[in-house]
Amino acid sequence: ALAEAGAGGRLLRWPRVVLFGDSITEFSFQENGWGASLAERLVRKCDVVNRGLSGYNTRWAKLILPRLITKSTSAESTVAVTIFFGANDSALKDLNPKQHVPLEEYAANLKSMIQYLKSVDITEDRIILITPPPLQESAWEKECLAKGDKLNRCNATTGEYAHACVQVARDCGTDVLDLWTLMQKNQDFSSYLSDGLHLSTKGNSFLAAQLWSRLEKKLSALPSLLPYWRDVDHMNPEASLL
Repeated sequence: ALAEAGAGGRLLRWPRVVLFGDSITEFSFQENGWGASLAERLVRKCDVVNRGLSGYNTRWAKLILPRLITKSTSAESTVAVTIFFGANDSALKDLNPKQHVPLEEYAANLKSMIQYLKSVDITEDRIILITPPPLQESAWEKECLAKGDKLNRCNATTGEYAHACVQVARDCGTDVLDLWTLMQKNQDFSSYLSDGLHLSTKGNSFLAAQLWSRLEKKLSALPSLLPYWRDVDHMNPEASLL
């Protein structure tokens, strides 16, 4: 009987929002995380898919993207993609050569990821670039020293990558969330960060609010999937549910 019901009703496809990035994306489903907040707002409308990869840079990300999103993964149902890299690319070359990516290559990698998404029919109006957040050097230096390393990032350098990210978005016609600039409008941005690099609870809710203001126009028209329980015809549920 279940097989018949499955055949009788069309397969329900939830649209997807894909979050692609580094650790700041990977950790976004933790308690009070910005990804979890987005998923909560979009429940029964979209699946929010976390494709955050801690420690990754754009050099590695652009190799993986075609393995995460293809035409066959129903690109038409991917309603938004965030691309959130730069915190690792902007690591200082001499002190962190493994994660560092030169500025020009970072910009080129972002462009090539946007071009790839467009090639699988995810148009630029569905892509949001997010710049790295500012770096609070004294707090991050403590983290580095605890691992026996020197301070391997600096805020001015991160800012150059943030500006490059904004420029790529302008050149390619995508939306952009310039976290680096927005967080520093409030003079002391340290409360937005948990360790100088990753987001605190306050930083997560700041990013969630900023991102939602950009996504809301794109996604507010999406219908709620399946009827509200009170609206189901309990005498004939098939009529409401299939």
